[in-house]
Amino acid sequence: MDISKVRSAAVYAASSTKIKHVYFDAARLLGKVLAENGIRLVYGAGHMGLMGEVAASVLENGGTATGVIPEFMIEKGWHKTDLTQLIVTKDMHERKATIERLSDILIALPGGIGTFDELFEILTWKQLGLHTKPIIILNIDGYYNEWLACVRKMVDEHFLLPVHENLFTVIDAPKLLVSAIVNAPAWDASFSKHAKI
Repeated sequence: MDISKVRSAAVYAASSTKIKHVYFDAARLLGKVLAENGIRLVYGAGHMGLMGEVAASVLENGGTATGVIPEFMIEKGWHKTDLTQLIVTKDMHERKATIERLSDILIALPGGIGTFDELFEILTWKQLGLHTKPIIILNIDGYYNEWLACVRKMVDEHFLLPVHENLFTVIDAPKLLVSAIVNAPAWDASFSKHAKI
């Protein structure tokens, strides 16, 4: 993909504050890479954990950050208050759809159930041909190793086809993001015919 056409990136990430520093370091570096390349951050608007860290880094490095968050989370005060833009949605479904719609690429940092929910949904949409955007998984400190082994087992057991491994690109450091975007495998929407194996 032509990096000059990438104006915005969705980032899915943990909200936990009790995780290893290596993950926070990666979130900070990712924010710096996005800002330096003029790529707007689009994320879930959280102020804690890796979500808050990547947004803070983007803003500190002169970039822009758009947060998308449902009303009930606003009421709980879970949002970062100094974002470039804050979009409030009625529910989680609208939040996820809005983040995808506003983004040219999709990035997953390490995270928990919410991050995996977002990642799985966006992978499913791509598998079905609903979008063809690059999906980049940041496998920091081997966090996604077991999941990647599970994907390989899905292929081995014929729950997925080998072509489905081209749905995403895996890197182990934010400094590799630009090359991962440029070299991301093209995904033809007609591959939706492979949704049934």
